[in-house]
Amino acid sequence: MTALLEGAKKLVTRGTDIGARIEGLDTATEAARGRLDDTVVDEARAVVDRASGRLRLSADHTVVAIAGATGSGKSSTFNALTGLELSAVGVRRPTTSWATACVWGAEGADELLEWLGIPPRHQTTRDSMLDTGREDKALQGVVLLDLPDHDSTEVSHHLEVDRLVQLADLLVWVLDPQKYADAAIHDRYLKPLASHEGVMLVVLNHIDTVPEDRRQGMVDDVRRLLAQDGLGKVPVLAVSARQGIGVDALREQIASRVSAKKMTKQRLEADLRTAATRLDEASGSARTRDVPKDRVAALDDAFAEAAGVPTVVDAVERSTRQRAGRATGWPVTSWFSKLKPDPLKRLHLALGAEGKQLTGRSRTSVPQATQVQRARVDTAVRSLADDVSGGLARPWADAVRRASISRLSDLGDRLDGALAETDLGATKIPAWAGAVRVVQWVLIVSALLGAVWLAGLAAMGYLQMPQPSTPRALGLPVPTLMLLGGVVLGVLLALVCRLLVSATARRRARAADRRLREAVRSVARELVVEPVEAELTAYATVRSGLARALK
Repeated sequence: MTALLEGAKKLVTRGTDIGARIEGLDTATEAARGRLDDTVVDEARAVVDRASGRLRLSADHTVVAIAGATGSGKSSTFNALTGLELSAVGVRRPTTSWATACVWGAEGADELLEWLGIPPRHQTTRDSMLDTGREDKALQGVVLLDLPDHDSTEVSHHLEVDRLVQLADLLVWVLDPQKYADAAIHDRYLKPLASHEGVMLVVLNHIDTVPEDRRQGMVDDVRRLLAQDGLGKVPVLAVSARQGIGVDALREQIASRVSAKKMTKQRLEADLRTAATRLDEASGSARTRDVPKDRVAALDDAFAEAAGVPTVVDAVERSTRQRAGRATGWPVTSWFSKLKPDPLKRLHLALGAEGKQLTGRSRTSVPQATQVQRARVDTAVRSLADDVSGGLARPWADAVRRASISRLSDLGDRLDGALAETDLGATKIPAWAGAVRVVQWVLIVSALLGAVWLAGLAAMGYLQMPQPSTPRALGLPVPTLMLLGGVVLGVLLALVCRLLVSATARRRARAADRRLREAVRSVARELVVEPVEAELTAYATVRSGLARALK
């Protein structure tokens, strides 16, 4: 916005930075788009565009627009101010079908006239060679516009008036003694511009047709009507363009305002303040707030339950008991556990990467959320949205609620994917269980060797064969000790390991629960919390931008 700020420097007075105000309204408008009423946002957007465009153009020229109804003498007033017969004059019907411009000081005015949309054939330069020596130095820097009649039956005429009224720096409204109370001009133009009284003049033309003893009373009545429109401070000048009455006073009013170089700035400030105020009223002024942690925690719990985290955690514990129990149990009986299906594999959560490729499954087999669980999710989402939107204006509260549910259609797939992608830490048996497995097999091999040894001795005794001496230990034959020790120690070791297996299963279940809830938390944040925070951020941006625009 460098060009904008450079243009603003030419119009800045002490304590005022129009460029910053425009940027503030621009930021607020962008953040409000799609959240506040489109009509209000579009109007603010148009003001930003107009103000930005005007700042990039000549700051040495002031656009003065003369507007009025058919027969009000608007074009006569224009000709009287220019000293030239530039606009056709009519009484009963509109004769001004396009805007005519007269420029005092042509240098730098070309781009401004192009921005105003005034064709070259409708432009006159007051300091041209034909007018040398007759220039009105008091109006130097004025771009005077004679607008079409605002009450014309031609739609294009009053559309042109509406367009140029928005672009002019100073507005001169010409009223007729017979129609100065006409609602058409008061309701359509004057009342809506109540915030622009600092850049307006009102001319009561044809004052020569009014008896002198009634002139002041009529001027006072015009002032009364203007006060009702919220324009009580707007000067009212009694003029007769045909007789030259009051024309010099009108010229002096225009010249004094133009020489102060404040009209463009004041017009932009009025436009910005009006648009920002409307946007501010639509947005509300409630304080910004953060998403409460307790609501987020409740949401996480509801998502975790709907995702089946308790079911998976239970499966992790039972699967760990089964796998570690098989590794540490007595080998003679532990193989029976192989006949039981693995709880995690039944949920398709412990297949491994190769297993998933073989099965082609992209989803788990965790049971879908029940109606009660879905209702709990809906309640948690609604409570979070209601909490953070409390006190906000209706459009923002609705925007927060829409954002909170905008992505819930992806909930099932995202939760299922979160479960499938989480490392549950249950695929490998504990290191100590591997060591116990080795010990168990050593014991079972020892028992088998002892059994074979005893069987050999029994066979030799049955066949009446001489038996070799059998070594003894602890008062028992070594083969008997091997058999009994292998069996008894293996069974005892399996029983002791059950306690360790239970502790390990519980520990792994807790770890899996933390990991699963973290995964579910990221889903809750992505689908609900972040969209809600985006709306709250947009609201804060609008409030901040409007604060700059209205400062």
